[in-house]
Amino acid sequence: MRGFLSSAVGVAAAAALALPLALSVPAAAASGSGAAASGSAAASGLGAVPPAAPAGSTQSLPLAPLRASSDRSAVPPAAGLPEARGLAAREVERFSLVGVVWDDADAELNGRVQVRTRSVDTALWSDWQDVETHNGAHAPDPDTAERGTGPARGATAPLWVGESDAIEVRVEAERPTVRALPARLPSGLRIELIDPGVPPAGAADGKNGAGTGGLPGDDDKGPVLVPGMTMEMAEASSVNVPLAPLGATEIGALGKADSTADAVLTGEARPGAAAAPYIGPRPRIITRLGWGADEKLREKAFVYTSTVKAAFVHHTASGNNYACKDAPAVIRSMYRYHVVSSGWRDIGYNFLVDKCGTVYEGRAGGVARAVLGAHTMGFNTDSMGIAVIGTFTGTNPPAPAVKSVAALTAWKLGLFNRDPRSTTTLKSGGGNRYPKGSSVKLKVISGHRDGFATECPGKLLYGQLPTTRTASAKLQGR
Repeated sequence: MRGFLSSAVGVAAAAALALPLALSVPAAAASGSGAAASGSAAASGLGAVPPAAPAGSTQSLPLAPLRASSDRSAVPPAAGLPEARGLAAREVERFSLVGVVWDDADAELNGRVQVRTRSVDTALWSDWQDVETHNGAHAPDPDTAERGTGPARGATAPLWVGESDAIEVRVEAERPTVRALPARLPSGLRIELIDPGVPPAGAADGKNGAGTGGLPGDDDKGPVLVPGMTMEMAEASSVNVPLAPLGATEIGALGKADSTADAVLTGEARPGAAAAPYIGPRPRIITRLGWGADEKLREKAFVYTSTVKAAFVHHTASGNNYACKDAPAVIRSMYRYHVVSSGWRDIGYNFLVDKCGTVYEGRAGGVARAVLGAHTMGFNTDSMGIAVIGTFTGTNPPAPAVKSVAALTAWKLGLFNRDPRSTTTLKSGGGNRYPKGSSVKLKVISGHRDGFATECPGKLLYGQLPTTRTASAKLQGR
């Protein structure tokens, strides 16, 4: 994210952490970017807040121009200072993840976004936290069907803040250079407050060994849709058969010898022909049912590309303040943020990995298949996106997570006969680094920044990619 110069809306640390004497409360949650949370917040002060909605919810609140007050000030852009917008401290319905969106998906937010939140558990306010401005780095390719099927919006990265019940927001455009016009913010700025809801019974909890159950069925009549299992859930699960039975909350790990059979599903290996020899052991993967995806949110159809030639490694830039048991809730929140708030067809990443090394299925369509994602603008076709949950610009990625990235790429790239140490050529679909239609030589395991001008996956995770390539190839038997 671009550097934040001295701010006209900055406040002293002590004042920033002090609880306002009276918190403002919206009359009702706005619904400008999708389903709004039900119920209403307390009238003022420290009143009770409704519990989390089982299916999750999104509160979408507009950001207004900041006015002078005892703890903040703003000068209109006409006076030569950057535009500033925000939201006064207020109680809201419970939420755990925040992000800022705006109307035009092609517009950039050049400036600084900060939030502070109040914890449900402690009733204390956090320090001001930066939200990464993102600017199209994780997104569908320009002119793709995905961008034309709904109200796609510009969006910051999401930030996981834990269960909270009050919020304050400030956004300041970048200060202008000498003789430049005052910096402006994109139109339609809104803060999205996302509650992940509670997972369905039997879903994984982010711990090793969790979520081993499946939904009942019998061999003669086929799978039975038990209460709570919708047709959308069955469709999302069926594309992973025969890797796991319909309704499974996880896909089990396999040894290298057994994993070669998975290549038949990709079309790279044909029945009766020798399977691709360099396929790493299949890692354990928590399915969408396992992390509690609300399958009614996403677009119904699955979209595929012809093959998988490369893997792009990302960080979610959502912060590191989560426990492994919370990872499914973090993913449910990101899913809702990508679909409801950003206007995408599904969660953008093909896979996610938490700090304990647990691998999760991302975008629906089948973990062994070439599913079109929305993770690296310009290079989503014929690639897959793996996001490590966290921020790794100044924090080292956990060793279990890095190890799982190597294991996942050894298996998935092996299904498509790709050597993790090699290079490949992808055609750019447009972005801020390579012109649309240009052929670009990239490493088979690349960082997001290799295809798009961004800090992702953070310099410390990016620095782990050389050893990840070597470890992935070794797992393939190369």
